[in-house]
Formats: sequence, C-alpha cells, structure tokens
Amino acid sequence: MKTNLNIIGVLLVLAFGCVNGTKKESENVIKAKHITAADILGNPEYLAISYGGYRQKSRDIQPTIAELKEDMKILSAMGIKILRTYNVQLQQAPNLLKAISELKKEDKSFEMYVMLGAWIDCQNAWTDMEPNHEVESEQNAEEIDRAVALAKAYPDIVKIIAVGNEAMVRWATSYFVRPNVILKWVNHLQGLKKSGELPKDLWITSSDDFSSWGGGDSSYHTEDLKELIKSVDYISMHTYPMHNSHYNPAFWLVPENETNLSESEKIESAMQRALKFSQKQHDSVTNYINSLGVNKPVHLGETGWSTVSNGHYGINGSRATDEYKSGRYHELMRNWTNKDKISCFYFEAFDEKWKDSHNSKGSENHFGLINLEGQAKYALWDLVDKGVFKGLTRDGNDIIKTYNGNKEALMKDVLAPPSIVEVGVHN
Repeated sequence: MKTNLNIIGVLLVLAFGCVNGTKKESENVIKAKHITAADILGNPEYLAISYGGYRQKSRDIQPTIAELKEDMKILSAMGIKILRTYNVQLQQAPNLLKAISELKKEDKSFEMYVMLGAWIDCQNAWTDMEPNHEVESEQNAEEIDRAVALAKAYPDIVKIIAVGNEAMVRWATSYFVRPNVILKWVNHLQGLKKSGELPKDLWITSSDDFSSWGGGDSSYHTEDLKELIKSVDYISMHTYPMHNSHYNPAFWLVPENETNLSESEKIESAMQRALKFSQKQHDSVTNYINSLGVNKPVHLGETGWSTVSNGHYGINGSRATDEYKSGRYHELMRNWTNKDKISCFYFEAFDEKWKDSHNSKGSENHFGLINLEGQAKYALWDLVDKGVFKGLTRDGNDIIKTYNGNKEALMKDVLAPPSIVEVGVHN
C-alpha cells in the first residue's frame, strides 16, 4: 500500500506542476529521450529537405552564421526537422552545425537534425585531366575524416552520414566511382561505430540515383553493389521525373486518348503520371534489394521540380517547369511519402544561383521552394496564408508569395506538356 501511495504522490506532484504552468518535467522527458535516425527517418512528423544556403554566384562566398540561422528559423516554421547537406570540403556544413547548436541553446524547443554528406570523387575529377573512374580521388579520405570529426562534435545533431552524392551513377561523367569505393568508406564508418568512436545509432548510407541502387539497368547489379546494400543502414535513392520529361519522355507526353482534355486536365494527368514514375522507381529499388534477401528502408534522398528553364524543360522543350507544376509535385510527393512513412529529402529549400552561374534561367538555379528574393513559391502559398512566416525574413525580405499571390497571373505561365501526336512519338 505504501508503494501505491508513493506512486500516487509522484503523479499528483507531476500533475500539480503541469496545472501550475511549469513545463519543466515534460521538457526533461523530451530532453531525456535520445533521438536517433531510426526515430526520425520515415516519421511524417520529421519532414526532410535538401539544403544549401548559398546566396551568390560563387560558393567562394559562404553563408554567414547569421544567414544560416535565419534559414533554419524559416525551415523550422515550415515543419522541417531534418536537413541534407552535400560536402564538408567547404565551410557551410560546419557553420550550419554551429548555427543549429546555437539555436538549440537559445531555444530549448528548437529541433533540427542533419544528414551529413561526404563528397566522393574519382581520380582527376573536376580537372583538365581525364577522370579515372577506376581509382578514387586522394581527397576522399580527408573528406571522410572531416565528416567523422563533425559527427563526433555534434552527436545531438548529426544522425546520418551519406557517403557520396550520385557518386556511382555513370551519367555523372565528371566524377563517378565504382561501388567498391563507396563500400570501402561505408565499411570504414561502420567499423568506427563498432569500435565506439562513432555513435552506434548513427546511420550510414550513400545517396544515389535509383539505377545505382539496382532499380534499373541490370549492369549495375554487381557483387560490390550487393555488399554495399548489405552494409548501409538504409537506402537513400534519387528520383527525378522532371529531368526524365526530357530524357525519358514517354510517361510525360499527353497520350492520344487525352488530346481532347482541357489544358488543366492534361496538366493534372501529367503530374499524376510523374508521381507514378517516382513510385515505380522506388518500388524497383525495393524489389531489387528484397531479391537479395535484404529488408531495409528505402527513403528518397532527393527529388524535386524546378520552376524555371530556358533549356530542355521550358517552353521550347518538355514544358515541365513552372511554379504550378512544381507546387503540385511537391504536394503529391509529400502526401505519398508521409502516408507510406518514407522520408523525402525534397530538393531543395532555397534557390541557389551558383549552380548554373552563367545562365540565370538555367533549371538548376530554380529548384528552391523559396526564391532569392525571399518569396515563397506556389508550393508554400498555403503556409504564407497560415502565417507561419510571420516575423521571419531572409536577407531583409519578408516571406511573401510570388506573383503577389495572384494565381490567375501564375497560371498564365503554365503550359500543358506536348502531346505524343505533336512530337511524333509512337508507343
């Protein structure tokens, strides 16, 4: 009876504290829970996004700590709690971790985690010499060492290390490596976990195209890839129907039986086909790894949709890029991945003009959900209406809607895809 009374007493004390407005006990419970990658990946309460904070045409001009903190507050307001970065060669990733750490000290409720990318290259990558895809860059070891140091310095923030970005897919002709290189470094990191040098619940992966994970061409089905699939903690795959609207357009073009639909109906049908395109690629990777007797999560390390293109995806090409289609794709992907508990590191948070610095209207510059003027693109108009950005700015600009929130004006820039009949493609 004494034990029961003690339990009741403790409960009354906790209840009394909550009634009196003290949240100390509940905060301590939250703080005491050690959040891991297993907790946040596939959890719709932890939305993910790919992040770069570069404002200028060159990455030589790094975002400041203040600018990074400004971006973190914006993303947090959007419900984002996991960021993906791409390299630790430059100062952005270390500064980002410092910025998040400072925000956590300033506000105990602030929550943000990082999938830390370690860039991997082949020998002679990004030089005037011929890339040697059979030999890795001598810089890879230093990159891995930097990632390890940051993961050890910020274990409360870094929950995942990704070895390489599209480093195994063969169309990355400037730098790709063979799977044995990625396997080597994944095994190295897994070994550091076993020895206790890295946290045992830190997850290790590589983030690459669906085909690199065995979801497409069977020539990728090597023994090294099979071993890599067994060695990573989960699969991080990329899928881009927007790019394939040019390179693999059969799914995108308006079929003959839809030529009499209205323009809006053609657009919606195309976006539904784009969704199915991504779902099919996800299924293809899942099916391949299952065929190996492996059962691991397959999350989306990247997918996105640019809003501007004066090249393959614009008015003279596949007509894929505009804010409406981008917004609709974002909505469809979030709905699907949240429902199926798949993390989607949507590409990307903000426009970055360094990616195609000599062509301001190049599609790579315009994947952001927020443009360089701090305007929320159509995908985020509903969040502006909800007031989530109230009091927040980016580079001195309030977060307002593009097109002054005029959907009619926005839709004037939206075109239906070309039809199969129009371009002369036959099934």
